[in-house]
Amino acid sequence: MHGIVPGGGLAPDGSRWIACRPGFFLPVRVLSRLFRQRFLEELQRLHDGGKLRFFGEHAALADAAAFKAWVTPLRECEWVVYATRPFAGPQAVLAYLSRYTHRVAISNSRLLAMDERGVTFRWKDYRAKGKTRHKAMTLSPEEFMRRFLLHVLPGGFHWIRHYGLLANSNRRDNLALARELLHAAPPTPGESADDASVASTPTFVCAHCGHAMVVLQIFLRDNSIRAPPAP
Repeated sequence: MHGIVPGGGLAPDGSRWIACRPGFFLPVRVLSRLFRQRFLEELQRLHDGGKLRFFGEHAALADAAAFKAWVTPLRECEWVVYATRPFAGPQAVLAYLSRYTHRVAISNSRLLAMDERGVTFRWKDYRAKGKTRHKAMTLSPEEFMRRFLLHVLPGGFHWIRHYGLLANSNRRDNLALARELLHAAPPTPGESADDASVASTPTFVCAHCGHAMVVLQIFLRDNSIRAPPAP
């Protein structure tokens, strides 16, 4: 789950923008201790439920008293949680998230073949360098659909939720007021950030030349296709 939190907000009367102080979000020391607490609590819960297995020199930790004695020093030492600013700024973070929020799990251009062997598609190996990063994988139709459906939300779930400034009820007015108070340039008329990110990726791509395909006409399910006129 990803979340975007603005570094400020509108005053209750809408007269000014109240900016947060630098470093307001997730202090590293507080985050480290909170992570330590949650991690050890979950580890203890798994041990109490008998879901942990120990072997070899650690077999004695299966005993509740021995496990408690082993965990106790871990509650006292400092844990290190790595947190840093995005290297390329906020725009890079928004571009990264938009690839997940406005695109499907796999685009048509990555599908290479579907035959008796299964479904073949192109994928990128980020651990490899150079031209070897792009590879092909073939899966059975059942396994391909299983992996694809992992990216489909269950019924009743929302892909994106908006709160505060971006709440659907008053988003347009709030953003206009925020831009005015921050002296920011207004967006291009008739185009929002969501529209731009969606339009950048064509829906239909030709499998042979790779160019975007233009939809000339859509036939609805209940409409009969008209035959060409008789000569």
